[in-house]
Amino acid sequence: MRASERQNQAVLARDRVGYHATVEIAERPTETLLTLTPFAAAKVKELVAEEPDAESLVLRVAIQGGGCSGFQYGLGFDTGTADGDHELEFEGVRVVVDPSSAPYLKGATIDFLTGLQESGFKIDNPNAVSSCGCGHSFQVEEGAEDDAAVGGCGSGCSH
Repeated sequence: MRASERQNQAVLARDRVGYHATVEIAERPTETLLTLTPFAAAKVKELVAEEPDAESLVLRVAIQGGGCSGFQYGLGFDTGTADGDHELEFEGVRVVVDPSSAPYLKGATIDFLTGLQESGFKIDNPNAVSSCGCGHSFQVEEGAEDDAAVGGCGSGCSH
């Protein structure tokens, strides 16, 4: 059997199995301030359920100066929103972001990993041009930050 005949039979077999035609996947629009994956939302719900005032708590996501790469992420529970906060909801989890942090988080995704090498909350941030080995701090493009001290990763990790 020639190679072209084998290829034709493979195509016919594939069609009989019922493979779907290739579908183009659209990228997530960068206008989205922040996304919380279903895994991350489930973990947040689990953690907030352990708190005595769970009904009133929101997940606050913030960017703070510091860390070994210049900025570091802050995730924690807060008792509500403040003036100017961006309010989002994912899978029943209320998320707030302060207006100063919003530009640094635009288009970011928060996930929860449970692997052997990585476990915990992980933030995939398209605005970060480099990050520390620990993943808790990052650096933005030069000129995109105000007056934060930016350094390289090293023994200064203090997460």
